[in-house]
Amino acid sequence: MSIDDVIAAIETARDKVMSDEVKSLVKLGLPKNVANKMVAERYRQRNEGEEGEGEAQGAWPDMS
Repeated sequence: MSIDDVIAAIETARDKVMSDEVKSLVKLGLPKNVANKMVAERYRQRNEGEEGEGEAQGAWPDMS
């Protein structure tokens, strides 16, 4: 098993958890876009369509 396999497995598991959380929030009555935004903020992910808005949220800050 390579590092890439481990990373892919972690990303798949994270995506599944995020999807389950969105489904739960929608069941509670939140609009899907609000639920997606809440979950994305929790996991510090960008929603689709938010690219280019605000500051870049890179893993490593530019030190130059």
